[in-house]
Amino acid sequence: MRTTHLLADLQARGLLPPAQAQAIANDEQARPMSLHQELRAALYLGITLLTGGLGTLLYQHLDDIGHGAVIGAMALLMLASFGYAWRHRLPFTWGQSTAASFVPDYALLLGCLLFLALETYVQAVFNVFGNRYGLATLLPAVLFLALAYRLDHRGVLAMGLTALGAWVGVSVAPLSVFTANALFTSRLGVAGVLLGLALTGAGLHAEFTRRKPHFAFTYISLGANVALLAATAVLFDYYPQPWLPKWVAVLLVLLMSAGLVWYARHAQSYLFLLMGTVYGYIALTYSFIQLLDFSNGEAGGLLVSFYFMLSTAGVILLFVRSKEFLRRV
Repeated sequence: MRTTHLLADLQARGLLPPAQAQAIANDEQARPMSLHQELRAALYLGITLLTGGLGTLLYQHLDDIGHGAVIGAMALLMLASFGYAWRHRLPFTWGQSTAASFVPDYALLLGCLLFLALETYVQAVFNVFGNRYGLATLLPAVLFLALAYRLDHRGVLAMGLTALGAWVGVSVAPLSVFTANALFTSRLGVAGVLLGLALTGAGLHAEFTRRKPHFAFTYISLGANVALLAATAVLFDYYPQPWLPKWVAVLLVLLMSAGLVWYARHAQSYLFLLMGTVYGYIALTYSFIQLLDFSNGEAGGLLVSFYFMLSTAGVILLFVRSKEFLRRV
């Protein structure tokens, strides 16, 4: 109906001849509707349900099936998925590959999920890695990152970076995951900041050297979140942090937030604008409250009230005019 009204309006203004209007209307009515996104969503949901259903089925009938059969079936399905994705690979390029079909991408994703499931299964049953948790997390990180670059898959890249983060965590503090407040009392905070900065730098390098520039979003979104979360956690830590003083954490959060806002304008990304604004607002609010003198309760409370009112209004105004702000000059 919208197209019909638009064509009628153009004809009424004398901007479109009747013959062309009729040709456009016929084309709109005969044009096939694309189901590309719906099919991709259905395939992604199917892979997720398949892996979840297989896990539940194996758990319920493990005694009847046996460990050997389970491992063999998972390994065969994993190799079949990897083989299909590799067989339909495109020539390597530093740009973004345009595949004729999305099925190989999801076959690769299924193979990676099965690899994780198989590794977890053999570790739980046979304890093949023992206490070498670093090796158990490094293997999928190396495999997934290599496959992501060769087969140009951003989802597998995210899985590889997640595994890399797990490897860094267990390498720095192997037992900290079992300790309460481990993020605040161990070197994990510093490791998280360094890892996040490294991933963010890798994303900027990919963006500006044009080597897999479409990977930049994954690198920067994951890296900046890791670094900023680790640095922000230091601000609200009641324990001393000799590895990362609070003033350094504040400065780091503010600098990275400003960098994210700049990159948001460069990439015209609302997500990076949101990240930079939220993290920067937290750091500014923390610094403001720390600098206040609350010996005079009424004056301090009044300043805090004015600060929150004005800052909230400023943030709302920024997001309301975000389209204008993100528009490149």
